Amino acid sequence: METLTKEDYLNGQLLLIDKPLGWSSFQAVNKLKWAIRKKFGLKKIKIGHAGTLDPLATGLLIICTGKFTKRIPEYQGQPKEYTGTITLGSTTPSYDLETEIDEKFAIDHITEEQIIKTTSRFIGEIEQAPPVFSAIKKDGKRLYEYAREGKDVAINKRKVHIHSFEITAIRLPEVDFRIYCSKGTYIRSIAHDFGKALGSGGHLSELRRTKIGDFNVDISQDPSDLSERILQ
Repeated sequence: METLTKEDYLNGQLLLIDKPLGWSSFQAVNKLKWAIRKKFGLKKIKIGHAGTLDPLATGLLIICTGKFTKRIPEYQGQPKEYTGTITLGSTTPSYDLETEIDEKFAIDHITEEQIIKTTSRFIGEIEQAPPVFSAIKKDGKRLYEYAREGKDVAINKRKVHIHSFEITAIRLPEVDFRIYCSKGTYIRSIAHDFGKALGSGGHLSELRRTKIGDFNVDISQDPSDLSERILQ
């Protein structure tokens, strides 16, 4: 990695991060913000990410500094690719492993052929309800706040576009997938709805974002490693 100057970061840099498991997107941004400020003695610097990844997801996070923060909406609007695992036969309130399993279902009726065939129901423009454990706002409050208070709220469905949905491995109850989709798609909701479409239940047990537009996670960096290099 080339050595960047204070002016480089202020004029704008695009940093491709491989977000570790358990980190929030906010933590990854703060790690780099702290390193840049410390290295150059800056009181403040504009820095932000172009699309949240849940703490239980890993993968590509685009972080913009300085004048490049104006480009964040452009990057947020790019299609994205994810790989991951859906676990069939059980559901959780958050549609992933953030919450405990609340219901179990039979899976002995599900065949590999049925799994592959069912993906076609999710390709193209679809309507999906975001998980109640999400950061979407309703009446000035985030949905996860209602969920943690045990309150039921009506969630409007939204249209998203699934360009491709490929099953890459089947080890029941686990099903591995690759999805290429539009901005605003909740993979957790797809996992939940996919289980339901198979006459069972399902939740997302693993997720990795591999692409955002033309950017690939293969050329991204661990935020702790990058932070150390900045401070050198």
